[in-house]
Amino acid sequence: MDLMKVVENEFAVKKEFPEFKAGDTVTVHYKIKEGNKERIQNYKGVVLQRKSPGHNETFTVRKISGGIGVERIFPVNSPFIEEIEVNKHGRVRRARIFYLRSLTGKKARIKEKRF
Repeated sequence: MDLMKVVENEFAVKKEFPEFKAGDTVTVHYKIKEGNKERIQNYKGVVLQRKSPGHNETFTVRKISGGIGVERIFPVNSPFIEEIEVNKHGRVRRARIFYLRSLTGKKARIKEKRF
């Protein structure tokens, strides 16, 4: 095994988060440091993708803020992520739903998965 992988696995921070995938609406509670103060910011949006499984895994969340689409990429193993809350599970047929970027209004809605 590669020496770098051994070191990464040794120092990896493992947190338990709920299962989510592309199309799900999630709220990410993200810790922000401003000077010597800390606060938690909630970022709610639709998961567009999950990328590169393993220690370097990331996920992209998109929301509409002030009529403009905003995307943010979060590393899953980030120490700044306090909690990930799944608001609803979406029913999509793809693992990467970038087509959502060009849709607006009712067309941009994702159907909810029924269990």
